[in-house]
Amino acid sequence: MAARYSPLAKALHWITAVLVPGLLAVGFWMTGLPFGLAKLQVYAWHKWLGLTVLLLTIVRLGWRLYSPPPPLPDSVTAWERRLAPVGHRALLLLLVAQPVVGWLMSSAGGVTVYWLGYVKLPDLVSRDQQLFALLRVTHAVLAYTLLALVAVHLLAIVRHDLLRRDGVLRRMWV
Repeated sequence: MAARYSPLAKALHWITAVLVPGLLAVGFWMTGLPFGLAKLQVYAWHKWLGLTVLLLTIVRLGWRLYSPPPPLPDSVTAWERRLAPVGHRALLLLLVAQPVVGWLMSSAGGVTVYWLGYVKLPDLVSRDQQLFALLRVTHAVLAYTLLALVAVHLLAIVRHDLLRRDGVLRRMWV
């Protein structure tokens, strides 16, 4: 039987796997909403969930130091063994960078962030419209990059568990 991830690693992965597509979808959708209370509320929820993903990812990175991922099955090819950790590190990096850039963007835009509507977070930078514009573009580029990496991750799952049936998904699923 293939080595499996710990229950905590699985929980952190699957909670993130549910939140990130929702965040991406809401993020792309909310920018087109007309200005008003509904748009402001959606932006607030987006920030709350984005910061939750940041917190979950920090916990996940700490847990990975304590409990490293299990080894890949022997059926995984050499090139897959080289690319898998690169892809995972890139995903984890984006899961930290994206909410941090969003937080920086809010700060530069002069909007204080309240996590879950109650916990006031410090502004990371002073109000600066030029920086806000740069961070807005950066946040969008990171969103598309994250979307592309999630798509590659899903394609790898299809390749491993639906086509090759080598048990890679079952390590995180069961």
